[in-house]
Amino acid sequence: MSASTEQLKERILALAALHWPEVVRLRRHIHQYPELSFREEATSRLVVETLRGYGIEVNIGVAGTGVVAHIYGEDPHSKTIALRADMDALPIQEDNDVVYKSSCPGVMHACGHDVHTASLLGVARILQETRHLWKGTIKCLFQPGEEVLPGGASLMIQEGALEHPAPVCIFGQHVAPDLEVGKVGFRPGIYMASSDELYLTIRGKGGHGAMPHLTVDPIVVAAHIITALQQITSRAAHPAMPTVLTLGKINSVGGATNVIPDEVRIEGTFRTFDEQWRASAKEQMQRMAVGIAEGMGASCAFKIVKGYPVLKNEESLTLRAKVAAMELLGADQVVDLPIRMTSEDFAWYTQELPGCFYRLGTRNERLNCTSGVHTSTFDIDEQALELGIALMSWLAISELLVGE
Repeated sequence: MSASTEQLKERILALAALHWPEVVRLRRHIHQYPELSFREEATSRLVVETLRGYGIEVNIGVAGTGVVAHIYGEDPHSKTIALRADMDALPIQEDNDVVYKSSCPGVMHACGHDVHTASLLGVARILQETRHLWKGTIKCLFQPGEEVLPGGASLMIQEGALEHPAPVCIFGQHVAPDLEVGKVGFRPGIYMASSDELYLTIRGKGGHGAMPHLTVDPIVVAAHIITALQQITSRAAHPAMPTVLTLGKINSVGGATNVIPDEVRIEGTFRTFDEQWRASAKEQMQRMAVGIAEGMGASCAFKIVKGYPVLKNEESLTLRAKVAAMELLGADQVVDLPIRMTSEDFAWYTQELPGCFYRLGTRNERLNCTSGVHTSTFDIDEQALELGIALMSWLAISELLVGE
């Protein structure tokens, strides 16, 4: 390995420009044929066929549809770096008028996972073509099911995706429609919130709407519980601890204009950044809801489905990545990110090893690429793909060079 870091950087940028049209083609194909979480069969086959076409070794069927690929440089046992992309789409009907519009009614790549998967394929190709210029092994994780619990990351970890060989760190890239194309963002330390799902079932005694005194109205009970639970964020949470409690769905089982139902169901999400407060708040919410229901003659079954942990970027790794990004793109193209109340199952990886989860700008107002993720009109400026494959390739190689 005789190439200087400057030569490596120039080689990566040249290969990114060369392979960009193919990555765009892959992204459009994946976008046109989206698949929901843990159903990514065709996407997985495309990933496997593409990687094998590049001469890359793959392990298939990890956590169902997941794929793990290994790219070996010189002295492959010296150090291993992992890179991750998620593959699943969302249950959203696409409203974009583009040639690669989703062909699957009610299913859309509205969170950019088509971008992530195509980008990592492009990265794998660049790394395979430069493998004689760097030392170590790079492990590429193509992950299913990021959008639903328990999250494909946790299942891939359980099935040994971070073993044989074990990486010393992991990088993940995510689209950012609030960042102009050409820019990328990093945040060392705590970055994204934990997330838990809440399911409440309030049971009362239904009856005629004109005779409420003969009933136990679960709708009134639910209203008291909804109002009271917001005290967790407004009064119990420390002012310095960002906390979100959103109850986004409420339905009665039965009921009409003149019918009081027997049962009301509520669903919501709870998010924060501290594991101790997370546990305490959920205990308080459960106790409060059950107590209010019992005090009003009803009952409340309060189910909590534990979701993703807090995503914490390892500080030294992320700072090195930020410097590497500035070396590749220029300091003016690299920004500092604020914390986000959204969550990501990449956090499971950061529970196991140092991780860096960063953002790739995809916004272009001239092309009307301004919609947020999880919307029916989300799309990207595909020029971001060239930058994305160059940056992730450079971050992986730069980290392999640390300590040499």
